[in-house]
Amino acid sequence: MIPPGTEAALLDSWDYFLHLAMVLTPLFIGASFLVGLAQEYLPPERVEEMLRARDHGSGNVLAAGLGAVTPFCSCSTVPVLAGLLGAGAPTGMAFSFLLASPIVNWIAVFLLFGLFGTGVTVAYVTTALLAAIVAGLIIGTLDLDGYIKDVRITAGGREIATDGGTSASTTADAGGCSECGATAANRTHRERVTAAGKGALSFFRDTLPYIAVGIAIGALIHGAVPAEFLQQIAGPGNPLATPVAALAGAPIYVSISGMLPIAHSLTEAGIPIGTVIAFIIGGAGISIPNLILLNKLFERRLLAIYATTVVTIGITVGVLFNTVFAGLL
Repeated sequence: MIPPGTEAALLDSWDYFLHLAMVLTPLFIGASFLVGLAQEYLPPERVEEMLRARDHGSGNVLAAGLGAVTPFCSCSTVPVLAGLLGAGAPTGMAFSFLLASPIVNWIAVFLLFGLFGTGVTVAYVTTALLAAIVAGLIIGTLDLDGYIKDVRITAGGREIATDGGTSASTTADAGGCSECGATAANRTHRERVTAAGKGALSFFRDTLPYIAVGIAIGALIHGAVPAEFLQQIAGPGNPLATPVAALAGAPIYVSISGMLPIAHSLTEAGIPIGTVIAFIIGGAGISIPNLILLNKLFERRLLAIYATTVVTIGITVGVLFNTVFAGLL
């Protein structure tokens, strides 16, 4: 016998699933198209070139901005980071790029706008970028160069070394990620736009399972999990909710597109927006795949500093949203 209310809860979940799917699908495809354009006009080697000439300070601002608008996945963010460090870029500036890259990107911005509106999106992007800049400036004052491993990485047709910059490699192939291909420098604008469009559809197909899982989990939370139960765990009455949320996102993170539907369902259940933002930042910044890749580049102490910095940013931004921004958004 089906327990009373189960059918109604499942129907509510199904309606919510369809609602999120219709909202997020066009936004995701549009954001993926911009991702492709960014990669066509700002390939990793171009980003490295722009940042190498900058010093501590203004370089942190540019690094955070480029980290946000160049939506490299983890498999290409790490090679870019290695190229920067190998070319002598300040560690703090490289950290500003590294921190902004997973936390702020066009896909996150588009989906945030569709789910939470303009106010939350603008506040999120502004505070996250400022946090990446400030954190990079602070880290730049510490003597951490000795905790960067001497490694050689092949990606995008290049061989990158943290102990001597980059060198050309004609045999390397950037495989294993739909976002990591090398870009031909001599393409016309039409060819670049066409390639971005095809890449957007391909990326959508590759990411669709993660989006569907995220929407399904969000729909079940919305329709089947009592709001009172969620509020007891992560509601405003729990002073540790925001710090715990910043840590809880990491083990379940797969992609930002899968996290945001879950985040939206949590806010619908009455969880404070700042706690949900901390959940998003923690998941995006210290996801297990990201830490595994960074472990190839950083000694354990520097990896711990990075993870602690991400969690601190998540908690700080979350608290700001729950207090300062609470009456404005």
